[in-house]
Amino acid sequence: MTRTAPARPRPARAAAGPAPARLPMAYVLPLRATDDHGLDELTGYLRELSRWVDVVVVDGSPPGRYARHAAAWRGLVRHVPPDPALRGRNGKVLSVLTGVALARHEHVVIADDDVRYDLPALRAVHELLDRVDLVRPQNHFDPLPWHAWWDTGRTLLARALGGDWPGTLAVRRGTFLAMGGYDPDVLFENLELHRTVRAYGGSTAGPAWLYVRRRPPVAAHFLGQRVRQAYDETARPAWLLASLAVLPATAAALAARRPGLLLRAGLVAVAVAELGRRRAGGARVFPAHATLAAPLWLLERGVCGWLAVGLRLRGGAPYAGSRLRVAAHSSRTLRKRLARRPDELAGWVETCEGGGPC
Repeated sequence: MTRTAPARPRPARAAAGPAPARLPMAYVLPLRATDDHGLDELTGYLRELSRWVDVVVVDGSPPGRYARHAAAWRGLVRHVPPDPALRGRNGKVLSVLTGVALARHEHVVIADDDVRYDLPALRAVHELLDRVDLVRPQNHFDPLPWHAWWDTGRTLLARALGGDWPGTLAVRRGTFLAMGGYDPDVLFENLELHRTVRAYGGSTAGPAWLYVRRRPPVAAHFLGQRVRQAYDETARPAWLLASLAVLPATAAALAARRPGLLLRAGLVAVAVAELGRRRAGGARVFPAHATLAAPLWLLERGVCGWLAVGLRLRGGAPYAGSRLRVAAHSSRTLRKRLARRPDELAGWVETCEGGGPC
């Protein structure tokens, strides 16, 4: 599971009242734990979540940890391994394919193990899925240690410029199965799923007002993901080119002895981040000082963008002992694939395995 920073103490809850009416929804949690850090907290969340929705944990953890999880969650959730008939290099996608196939409801939430929904957010997602095929909520970190503050600069810029990519999506199961799932050999799996739904002709919503808490990772995990996350932008060429321009522009301003240009650029970044913070009531979950992280994050992405290009030239980004070259496929490629209309959930895997025709 993702290593997360220790949770800060929370106010005691009022005495438990009657159990809320369960929503006709499934919640799929793809998991692969490298240790049991945070297991007790996750178990508490699953216990609360199971009062509201049907929970499926698809657990690709090693056998010893899988057994400990099974003991902790017996009678609480459906706990299953990924379907061994599915083949692909992105284990998270294989777990999602497994979980959605097992879901008992049409409305399905897919969420990483550090995402923490509350009941109002689940209800909002449920209502939106009555009208669209895919919902993309807005994550925010809580608590906010330094590295989560740093990454919130990215979140605020993304909110101002079209929308952020969270660790959770929600889909209609019928649409997901009809389009044959999505490719398990990509790195930026949430973008791939979103683009696949759109290429299939489905509708999507990105409600900037739908806030879902996310626990921050430990700092070491955060630092280890910087280049990999920059590699995701190879699926969005305009964003990649913008990040690659940061270092040359900085060097040119310094060479011309015009540091004032850098100061003005930093102020513009902060102003854009503030627009993102204020969008759709975001000021209630994003602190004002988080906008100051935007120029720092841009400098980091400028460095990591060039490192990501280097990974691309060497065959792709390292992932689980292999390399994934494709971050996400273009919409045009996905429309061509879907013209074949796969008949089974495993259609994507069988079509593309081994670098076959995609």
